[in-house]
Amino acid sequence: MATTVNIHEAKTHLSRLLERVQRGERITIAKAGRPIAVLVPLEASSGRRPMGMDRGRIVIHPNFDDPLPEFDPDYAHPDDPLLKRDP
Repeated sequence: MATTVNIHEAKTHLSRLLERVQRGERITIAKAGRPIAVLVPLEASSGRRPMGMDRGRIVIHPNFDDPLPEFDPDYAHPDDPLLKRDP
């Protein structure tokens, strides 16, 4: 069963409308008689994603865990202001 309500009624009775949606009802919200949104119950998720759904989308390069030069204590760029210089 589908029901249409105006924005004012939706704001005033949102809790009641959401209870009806939880019971499976579909509610359309209209502005000046023109539908602008639909309240529908969410489908229950299984909680688990299917194995391999991102296969081929993720790439881990061979140098993934190599140290980054800017965080390597043995690396210092010549323009680094924190680089100790002898006067």
